[in-house]
Amino acid sequence: MSDTIVSRLRSLPRQDRRIVIFLAVAALVALIIGLAGGLLTALVRAGFLPVLPESGYRFLSVHGLSAFFYWLYFAQAALLLGFSAAERGNGGGKTGLVKHPLALSGSIAMVLGFGLGLLASVMGSPPLYDGKADLLVDEPMTALVCSLGYVLLGLGLILVPASAIATLLPSLGRSRRRSLDALGFALLAWAGFLIVTGFAAIHAFLPALLWAAGLGAFPASQETGWHILFHNLHYLPLMATVVVWYILMQVLTGAKSVFGARFSKLVFSLYLVFVPPTSLYHMFLDPGLPEYVKVAGSALSLFVSVPTLTAFLVIVATLEVHARASGATGLFGWLRKLPWEHPATNAASMAVVNMIFGISLAFVLIQEKLAPLLSDTFFVPGYFHFFTVGTVSLSLLAGLTALLPELTGRPLRAPGLLRSLPWVASAGLLVFGSAGVAAGYMGVPRRVMDVTYGGEAPAVWSTLMGFVGLGGTVMALSLLAYAAIALASVFGRSETAEASYRAPVQWEALPVGRNAAWTGPVSILVIAVAMYGFSTLGFELLQAVPLIATGEMGH
Repeated sequence: MSDTIVSRLRSLPRQDRRIVIFLAVAALVALIIGLAGGLLTALVRAGFLPVLPESGYRFLSVHGLSAFFYWLYFAQAALLLGFSAAERGNGGGKTGLVKHPLALSGSIAMVLGFGLGLLASVMGSPPLYDGKADLLVDEPMTALVCSLGYVLLGLGLILVPASAIATLLPSLGRSRRRSLDALGFALLAWAGFLIVTGFAAIHAFLPALLWAAGLGAFPASQETGWHILFHNLHYLPLMATVVVWYILMQVLTGAKSVFGARFSKLVFSLYLVFVPPTSLYHMFLDPGLPEYVKVAGSALSLFVSVPTLTAFLVIVATLEVHARASGATGLFGWLRKLPWEHPATNAASMAVVNMIFGISLAFVLIQEKLAPLLSDTFFVPGYFHFFTVGTVSLSLLAGLTALLPELTGRPLRAPGLLRSLPWVASAGLLVFGSAGVAAGYMGVPRRVMDVTYGGEAPAVWSTLMGFVGLGGTVMALSLLAYAAIALASVFGRSETAEASYRAPVQWEALPVGRNAAWTGPVSILVIAVAMYGFSTLGFELLQAVPLIATGEMGH
């Protein structure tokens, strides 16, 4: 039996497999609930579902809490634990988690937090996804339940990654390995970022919890804590995304980076350097923020995509070089060599395409002159879903479809449908995102359920939001089907017996020679041109549209 990620996953102890499967199931359940809430919200925003505004905000609360918080972090916890437990055995050692009780306790805390969050979403006034205390000042019990749920999530995001770190570090200094390889280093950095997010969640919501319980003063500065947490929630999952891509590259093709482990470690460490300083742009609407800080925030924000684009370049170049070594010709002929029969390839590939749109549009919003005009418009949900749904969520789903069959011993159900759904979901996302961005440029507010304003709003607003509802419906239903199939694949009789431990495409021993790889650099050029184009379009449109930025500062 060869020593591969897949073979090590299959050798994990039963108790470790159970906890990873438990987190993965929780993630898929949270995604299904979040997508249902998002679908209802999109239908209300489009005017297709006539309900009271309070119901629309309740749908939005369920959507944001389930999809933006718990789905993303349940899935990350499952993938981190599973691949960390397998990485422990890299080189022939024993696989499995160290400090298993930490992982179990953290997982239980996260699930309890999820339950409390859902309860808070249906009791009293809708808390939305940020659970601001100043909106619940007359309903301290709702604030208490909501804040306690997020504090438990933060606790889980400290305990679960701590188990992963304890699993990855013991092998160092022994005869087997003197240092972590690139994947081990990436998993270690990922775990560290999750712990930071856990502390940020506790910092943001513990004061509100204490106030609601009658044990502290009203959290007047909760906004600052939320900005810190939101920045972690917004950008750090991108590191999880590229780590999943890096893992899938090895699982599905057997290929390892042609740039070497040292360079890959450098790329992953760039997240530590470039992501934290970019948090300034979340406060561009703060009237007290000095002009020089705004300019500095815009300049620093230009670096936020450096780690993701560099990792993208490494992975695409590695795949292209190996594919060309296996006989691929033509500029894009190497793409036909990829293992498209595996659903994870399709999900990850569409995640890359959606990332191009997301990064291009993100550079519009981080500009100091445009942020005040666009931050409270539907531009934000329009571009944001290219990241959270099109890039991060599809990547995490790809990771789960590669991980779960090896842990459960059960094949994926309806693999043909799973291969198609990411393409359909991305088509719906393109309609949703394009219409949402256009609506933002035209001034459609993002925190208002009925954008008609009794017939006083421009007719184009309703038209654009109709396309948002249409695209959102296609996107949500496609991902609901994907998540439901993945969840159903966990249960049932085990059918995988003595399956091969080989990757679907076997490139691990392929001599790559001096094959050129142009797709990655060309893609970066396309992204740069798109960023310039969207920014120019934004300035031109906003000069012609009488738009006033309103609402609270930041996102």
